[in-house]
Amino acid sequence: MTKLSALALGVALALGIAGCSSQPASEQTQLTQADSQRAGFELNNFDKSVAPQQDFFRFVNGNWLGNTEIPADKARWGSFDELRENAEKQVLEIIQELAATEHPKNSDAQKMADLYKSFLNEPLINTLGLNPLRGDIARIEQVRNHQQLAVLWGELQRYRYGTPIAVFVGQDQRQSDQYITGASQGGLGLPDRDYYLKDDERSLQLLGQYRDFIAKLWQLAGWEQPEQAAEQVIALETQLAKVQWSRIQNRDRNATYNKLSVAELGKLAPGFDWPAFLQAAELGQVQELVIRQPSYFTDFAKLQAQLPVSQWQTYLKFHLLRANAANLSEPFVQASFDFYGKTLSGLQEQRSREKRAVSLVDSNLGFMVGKEYVARHFKPEAKARMDEMIENLRVAFKEAINELEWMSEATKVEAQAKLAKFNTKIGYPDVWRDYDCLTIDANDLIGNLRRSSECEYQRMVNRLGQPVNRDEWGMTPQTVNAYYSSTMNEIVFPAAILQPPFFNVDADDAVNYGAIGGVIGHEFTHGFDDQGRRSDGDGNLRDWWTPEDERQFRERAQRMIDQYNAFNPIDNLHLQGALGLGENIADLGGLTVAFRAYQNAIKDQPRQTIAGFTPEQRFFIGWAQVWRIKFRDEALRQQVITGPHSPGMYRVLGVLSNMPEFYEAFDVKEGDGMYRSEDVRVKIW
Repeated sequence: MTKLSALALGVALALGIAGCSSQPASEQTQLTQADSQRAGFELNNFDKSVAPQQDFFRFVNGNWLGNTEIPADKARWGSFDELRENAEKQVLEIIQELAATEHPKNSDAQKMADLYKSFLNEPLINTLGLNPLRGDIARIEQVRNHQQLAVLWGELQRYRYGTPIAVFVGQDQRQSDQYITGASQGGLGLPDRDYYLKDDERSLQLLGQYRDFIAKLWQLAGWEQPEQAAEQVIALETQLAKVQWSRIQNRDRNATYNKLSVAELGKLAPGFDWPAFLQAAELGQVQELVIRQPSYFTDFAKLQAQLPVSQWQTYLKFHLLRANAANLSEPFVQASFDFYGKTLSGLQEQRSREKRAVSLVDSNLGFMVGKEYVARHFKPEAKARMDEMIENLRVAFKEAINELEWMSEATKVEAQAKLAKFNTKIGYPDVWRDYDCLTIDANDLIGNLRRSSECEYQRMVNRLGQPVNRDEWGMTPQTVNAYYSSTMNEIVFPAAILQPPFFNVDADDAVNYGAIGGVIGHEFTHGFDDQGRRSDGDGNLRDWWTPEDERQFRERAQRMIDQYNAFNPIDNLHLQGALGLGENIADLGGLTVAFRAYQNAIKDQPRQTIAGFTPEQRFFIGWAQVWRIKFRDEALRQQVITGPHSPGMYRVLGVLSNMPEFYEAFDVKEGDGMYRSEDVRVKIW
């Protein structure tokens, strides 16, 4: 976007402040607490030295950015993180209350309380040292040949460590009323293959620090030649990384859908005992699988046969330590935090043991915790208001599809049919998940976690041959997030996100439509982003586009890729426009549709100015304040390399600079920082 000279910027600032309000700038600061609650935003967070036309993110969030410190135990801090911290505190209160009393064996309360206690029992954990893993270590050391190695990898599917191949059971993307087994690449200790392949100074330094971490764990285990072991693991993982698909490749739903029989898989990837692997993974009856990265499977099969079993054993023993380090004795905990917390994410201090204990309970008994959370903290009126807003967004999306100039009537019919079939889930599940398969012992932390993994794996495998469970949720109610499922064709909003600044039942509609309305629209639009659009209203992967509509869509999508590629948040590390394409399309389409829904909602209502801002201006303020966030440098780098979501600043600047509605609301002109010429603006949905 255009950058102005200091002189021009000063002029724009003065004009911008006056232009966005019906009151003088000085009067905008007068906002009582009651007005603030009604408005749904805090003027104290604004930086009025920045004109909204220049940088809307800083205009709305500048003072917050300047006055906010990232907590020492966090890698980032923003609206999402504030709500997550609040939800965590609420869950902590629940768990601590349960832990204070005794409960009947195998009751929900006993399981939550004793899992919490098992993590807090640090003296016992330190006394046990590596003993809880002795059986696993012996199992790895028993492997004598590659056939036995295949069996071990099958057994390890339950525990998800040291497995370069990961199997799962989920809905068949081409037959969404059935479950099918899938298989995907895996097996790296760093967050992404690019960490092994980049040769810039920072990447090489990080790889060296990872090498030191491997040696440290090896040394703590009391094993010989830690440096040699670290070199072996790095060399092996680098070979895996070289043949893995990139995150951008893995986004392609057609390319990653490759249904093969077990016999065909054997021909694709010879040299690996697939029947023995599947039998050990409790999938011996499976006749066919969806292979996500065929070329990786071919290369992996060659690699596993070429490397001696002893090298794989070194790799497996390290990953056993790595996967369990945070739950072992203090030296292991510290080593894990030093690398994954400090080095990779920039954390300054470890979270308290109580917080980590709650996170552990939440991860392993999430829906059991969620049932209690909803009973105490979810407001029924929030669900009623959300139902209304969702239907308003659906109507707006329907109107938007009908008015698209670039889409043919035939494809519009298909798009409308899909939109009409969208299912919605709000707050919490109608049917709660049970944990009858899980036994919890207050004196057996590692055993609890193993049994939890076994329980969840068995739950997943048992899906095969069963009807698709449409009551199932992919997030717990206490999760601050939302999602769209392409195979279910549904949007889901857990209870914990339905709070300010995302959703405020006491605030005016403008901010709510700009905030949670934009999130609702975002999830709706995921059904029509570059990958979601490939599925129909029944959740089946099929092509329902005319060739010309496909061309028009791709042309607009490429324009968006180019825009986000230009954003440079840190050093010379640019955003990956192709990796973030689905999220960026969903942001732009979602906010555009939310704006239309809001205009529909207030068309017969009197217009009201609050704190000097018009309804339309407050709508965009609602969106901008949701994405306020600060990152530590290490965390920001990791987000750019691995995350499909753009950092919050660009979810504001990137989206609003493409919306004519924003230009009109804040009188954005050519030469302003938020301005893009009409020929490069993106309009898809």
